[in-house]
Amino acid sequence: MNTALAPSLSESFSLAGRVVLITGGAGLLGREHAAAVVDAGGTALIADVKMDEAQEAARALDPSGKQCQALSLDVTQRESCRAALGEIQERWGRLDVLVNNAARNPKVEDGLPPSRFETQSVEEWEADLAVGLRGAFLTSQVFGAHMASSGGGVIINVASDLGLIAPDQRIYREPGEDRKAARTKPVTYSVVKGGLILMTRYLATYWAEDGVRVNALCPGGVYAGQPEMFVSRLSHLIPLGRMARKDEYRAALVFLAADASSYMTGATLVIDGGRTCW
Repeated sequence: MNTALAPSLSESFSLAGRVVLITGGAGLLGREHAAAVVDAGGTALIADVKMDEAQEAARALDPSGKQCQALSLDVTQRESCRAALGEIQERWGRLDVLVNNAARNPKVEDGLPPSRFETQSVEEWEADLAVGLRGAFLTSQVFGAHMASSGGGVIINVASDLGLIAPDQRIYREPGEDRKAARTKPVTYSVVKGGLILMTRYLATYWAEDGVRVNALCPGGVYAGQPEMFVSRLSHLIPLGRMARKDEYRAALVFLAADASSYMTGATLVIDGGRTCW
């Protein structure tokens, strides 16, 4: 029987000394994930194919560069992942957490592109899956395997409530718009996010004996200046009656990355205001 004293609550939630790689780190939630890591005392690596945006995000969060740095990474290319791992080993000497956050996600606030299941192109299908699923496959293969051979670590796959339920296409429709001509949330988004949840379970069991814990975080809709009509429609589908603030997933990210969740793997943490209850 282990008689060692249990760590304090503050110690359990600390990321001090840990290096956390966040793919798609220059995006809306990626920046919030990085902020959470820095707040918890860890080092956040904002990895993105858009290096200018990654550098801007890192400087805004930590001008000193001591706890946050930008890293060039194309998750769809294995060689890019290997090069990034080499840079991480050279500059930081360790990698403790991988956050698979990169995804293609058409945004309502930018105007959804024309998207109907019947006419979605194979090129769009492949582009969406390349980032969201192939990207998570390659990063887990390269960075996850490294952690598995180096004493363990954590993988957090950022899924979505739309990986658990189908999107309600009515909330995207303009007033008076023909249902069969209205823009929709593309099928690829659900396929990617649902796939990430099953990849989570697969890797959690595959690497359990190597000390790598793998969990999925399922956020709900995040307010980012979407049109008022859309916000109202979506809010009516959520028991708490509103969309999430972009900072409301920080604590969950730290919980999953830290020792606070040490007995948790293969799980899906749903934080959606209760939407999937209905």
